[in-house]
Amino acid sequence: MKEVCLLLLLGIFGHANGLQNNSCRYRTLAPSQNQSSITPILEKYESALLMILGFAGFSILLAIIHNSIRKYIYKDAHNLDTVFDAGGKVTLSLTAVTVTSQLLWPADFLQITTITIKSGLGGCLFFVLGIVVDILLFPILSVELKTKAPGAKTFLQIVYTRFGKPAHLVFCGIALFANLVTITALLVAGKSAISVLTKDATDEFIAFVLSVLFGSYCFLGGLGTTFYISYFNTAITFVSLIVIVVSMYFTGNINENMAKYVSTDAMYEAMSCIKSRDGNYEDSLITFRTRSGAIYGLSLFFMATSLSFIDQANWQSRIAAKPVQGVIGFFIAAVMFFCLPATIALPATLTYASMAYENGTHLLSQSEIINGYITPFVMEKVMGSTGAYLLITSITMALMSTGSGEIMAVSSIIVYDIYKVYINPFRRLLTPTTCVLCGRQKVRGKSELCNCPPSLNCTSCIKDLAKKEYTKDYAVQYTCPLHGDYRHYEDLLMHYKSWCIVWVTVAVIPFALIIYASNINLTWVIFFLQGVLSPCALPLLLAIIWARCTSSAVIVGSLIGLVGYLAANFIVSEMVYEGGISNFFINTVQDYSLLAGCVVGITLSSFGTIVTSLLTNKIKSEEDVAREWEKTISIDNPLNPWQRLYKEEFKQFPPGTKPTAAIMAKIFRSARFVAIFGGFGFVFLFLVVIPAVVMSFDVLTRDQFSSYITFCYVICFMGAVFVVVAPPAEEIYQIIKTWKSSSEKENLQKMPPEIEQSRL
Repeated sequence: MKEVCLLLLLGIFGHANGLQNNSCRYRTLAPSQNQSSITPILEKYESALLMILGFAGFSILLAIIHNSIRKYIYKDAHNLDTVFDAGGKVTLSLTAVTVTSQLLWPADFLQITTITIKSGLGGCLFFVLGIVVDILLFPILSVELKTKAPGAKTFLQIVYTRFGKPAHLVFCGIALFANLVTITALLVAGKSAISVLTKDATDEFIAFVLSVLFGSYCFLGGLGTTFYISYFNTAITFVSLIVIVVSMYFTGNINENMAKYVSTDAMYEAMSCIKSRDGNYEDSLITFRTRSGAIYGLSLFFMATSLSFIDQANWQSRIAAKPVQGVIGFFIAAVMFFCLPATIALPATLTYASMAYENGTHLLSQSEIINGYITPFVMEKVMGSTGAYLLITSITMALMSTGSGEIMAVSSIIVYDIYKVYINPFRRLLTPTTCVLCGRQKVRGKSELCNCPPSLNCTSCIKDLAKKEYTKDYAVQYTCPLHGDYRHYEDLLMHYKSWCIVWVTVAVIPFALIIYASNINLTWVIFFLQGVLSPCALPLLLAIIWARCTSSAVIVGSLIGLVGYLAANFIVSEMVYEGGISNFFINTVQDYSLLAGCVVGITLSSFGTIVTSLLTNKIKSEEDVAREWEKTISIDNPLNPWQRLYKEEFKQFPPGTKPTAAIMAKIFRSARFVAIFGGFGFVFLFLVVIPAVVMSFDVLTRDQFSSYITFCYVICFMGAVFVVVAPPAEEIYQIIKTWKSSSEKENLQKMPPEIEQSRL
């Protein structure tokens, strides 16, 4: 509520003391007649050195450091699961910066300025709120997942365990398509940034550089290094923004010819006198009352939420922490993300508007604006090579963070859900709940239950692990009669996952060249392709939280929702906008086209999933419900059981207690409480209070305009302090704590029995 109070004070101050709007007549800026208005500053070798040797080399160094920490401190570097869940105990602040980083796509540096120049301050605000509300909904879902399937490494494992192969195959296709959508957005945004800042940057050069950035460290450090990269990405982004803001507005350390364009008076005059698109209050850019901006924000919420639920990269990074730390981390991420895009968009868009207003026409062509070139154009003009380096640094780090997450997501799907299930399973399972070690059932029923002992206290396994410390041979043979063969199988999977990551990384290059040859624009990728995924989110959500959901329901709901989205989007595009469907890449991402597609697709998907579930489910009692969640609880790695992560939480139960969904719900009761009440509180703040406050103003006065800009910058400075300080401090504390605990255990093991007994 502090942010809201500050905003209210700023707004009241503006009302009381603000000057009225200029009495200028609105001017509609004519399109630019010149193509490629931006002159690249960086030489090709400079970009290559900076991104490949600099950032990729730095990421490999971080991967080596992370591997050493996992090997010598946590002692779990040899586990396959550690590659894809970073140990499962990521700290609160590191979770917060990772969520922020992976949602801060390079497109946000570019595309948000396109929305702002079209819809004004309101468009920028609603763009941000659409993603912030999406962040705030995920804590509840993450707690549900940790309660019902704590051992799952991919959400597809839940679909497979509950519904079998037909639904699993459908959602494997949907999940991989979601990864392709994200990678496509990264490739298009990366090209936009690199090509306008680098001289003679060919498509092949850009594709190779981006491929190296995405996969440079994944096969060495796994997901854990992605968290470290995300920290540096978020920290560098905040610091770069502060440098840009301070240089432009406080120190005047900019091109002298550009000084007149970055003053508050010049920006206010330009924004006051440029006519906005239809739908803004009084056709003004300096109002929050914008119909098109609100529609874009609502559509983006549907699409961002859908992509968050279906993109495996989001799941693996957001459930790598324990529930309480993860939930609080989400809330911090929402606040940090709230200030970031606005701080990116406002300096760039307002400076561009000031320059264009004096010129009388747009300085960039329509296609350049759609592709998000406003930000690099302004950075180049205002700060020269310094601005170019700052921008390409921030975008490169965002590319690395989000791109590597996608590489790991695709690899985890291939390893866990394709290779282990369909290509080369350890055991041909009779059902998804069959034990891979003994072949008996892990869920109560008519068959004999699995009774395999855990590997943690197995004497033979302890000897095998000691042998493993001294060899890197993937063909090493183990002596344990129960776990040895499966341990050997996981060693081979470790070898396979490395090659899988390499080949997925290499495949980015031809895929990028195909995308570049198609000339797809960034706006279409961001809005239309994400919208295609919107009908699939609710079936997946119900599969995780609703026991009555069935296999046929999630398939039917997803397919009819997809058909509904495409039909509604195409019909509105044809009937409402000039050129109709023939102007495909423009009209299918218009505000009403997107909104109609999302609303119809989600409505049909919800109706189809719920009705089909009610007609086809076999749940008759609470015992049936418990048995349904017993399936998902049984998802586990026999060599790395998920219970070891929660040994402190399980101390409240008698030894040998079998985990159930009810027990897990009791353990995570506090996390669920925080997620529900904190989530609703923050959603009310961002979705009701802040829009109500800002929309109470009509067209901002000069002082209100200045106050809002200052408010955004103050929040950005506060976020920067947290981002730079908190994650390394908490991570170092966690490492030292673990190291001390391990040292004490080793010392106790070395003590003579009589001394150890006396200590006890």
